[in-house]
Amino acid sequence: MAERLFGTDGIRGLANTYPMTADVALRVGRAAGYILKKEQRLHTILIGKDTRRSCYMIENALTAGLCSMGLRVLLTGPLPTPGVSYIARSLRCDGAIMISASHNPYEDNGIKIFGADGYKIPDALEDEIQRLVLTGEIDQVRPTGEHIGTARRIDDAVGRYIEFVKNSFPKGMRLDGIRMVVDCANGASYRVGPNTFAELGAEVIAIGNQPNGLNINEGFGSVYPEEMRATVIREKADVGVAFDGDGDRIAMADENGRLIDGNAILAIVGTDMLARAALPGNALVTTIMGNGGLEKALEPHGGKVVRSDVGDRNVVETMRREGLTVGGEPSGHIVMLDYNPTGDAMVAALQTLAIMIRREQPLSLIGQVYHEMPECLLRVPCRAERRPDVESLACIAREMEPEMGGQGRVVVRLSGTEPVVRVMVQHQEVREARHWAELVADRVAALVV
Repeated sequence: MAERLFGTDGIRGLANTYPMTADVALRVGRAAGYILKKEQRLHTILIGKDTRRSCYMIENALTAGLCSMGLRVLLTGPLPTPGVSYIARSLRCDGAIMISASHNPYEDNGIKIFGADGYKIPDALEDEIQRLVLTGEIDQVRPTGEHIGTARRIDDAVGRYIEFVKNSFPKGMRLDGIRMVVDCANGASYRVGPNTFAELGAEVIAIGNQPNGLNINEGFGSVYPEEMRATVIREKADVGVAFDGDGDRIAMADENGRLIDGNAILAIVGTDMLARAALPGNALVTTIMGNGGLEKALEPHGGKVVRSDVGDRNVVETMRREGLTVGGEPSGHIVMLDYNPTGDAMVAALQTLAIMIRREQPLSLIGQVYHEMPECLLRVPCRAERRPDVESLACIAREMEPEMGGQGRVVVRLSGTEPVVRVMVQHQEVREARHWAELVADRVAALVV
């Protein structure tokens, strides 16, 4: 157990292999419980999960670990990640844990830990949990008798979250007359998604809503939106919405089946809020991988883009630091801090639908505010002993952009999940994006050979 437990978004890996084993999960539960206990009182931790078969194993191990440290555990069952964050705050819990590998296939699983404020815990706390897990320092901390914790299930978690997201929709507004396809990825949103839109008056055509523990993200959802788009066309729907496995990512489709990704959703929401003087700082946050078309969409309306490192937690940290309320990633993590401190696909979908209704325009028309800048993505393999430093990669990007005459963007970064350097070039012309990306990749390759 020498390697790092936590990655860019909690702990993640192949279920029943290190680090996603029952014994590690038990130790993580004990360590998290030890750290989150701040006072001499009964502390409460909420645990949610998606629909993977392995969630049963991890849920029970985490529960055992927390109870063995004297904490009370509340179990929601399958619920989107943003729902876990909301209900933990609503019930004034001391923290929360979501069991999910997000958009990964069913064989994987993961653990995300939230503080009492609903935000994902910072790196420092993750490091402390890892230290306690690896050193065994708290192995002898074992309450007995009446000081052992308890666990119980919350029967109305789904209903609580549905009411929360409905309250994010403008008062008095309904979805009557809107025919929509809702793709639940056979994941945590399989009840929340269709029921919320139906309760607001929409005619819902649900797909990917039959989870069996083994089919999450399989051919459905925001990572695989083709079936959602095809269903929109076949059923003559007005709009399509696709979630990922844990309900914090979204992809949409207009009535013609055209994909509306995270960049486009940010552009739609951002320009609408600018028009209503409702966007703090006249700015929103996206990552260095966000498309340059987003700047071009906001600038005519007096808006700007602030960029963060990759990862939704980095987006949120930048939003908080800059005093901004809207941010997200191209993948469809859309964060609106006025409603929830984590990516919330349901909130993002409802805000986009509200814009359609206010303007009395279809998604195809309001989506015209965004035009994607062509981009080329390349991967340059690198061995561990030849990993270049961050500054060397940044220097390559800084040197290349002026050579492009201000017509494009260059991003060069080490992958956090694979032994590769990722190269992204965005340019006004498709062929030029490919040309410059290959030049950048050649310079990177010269560093890592």
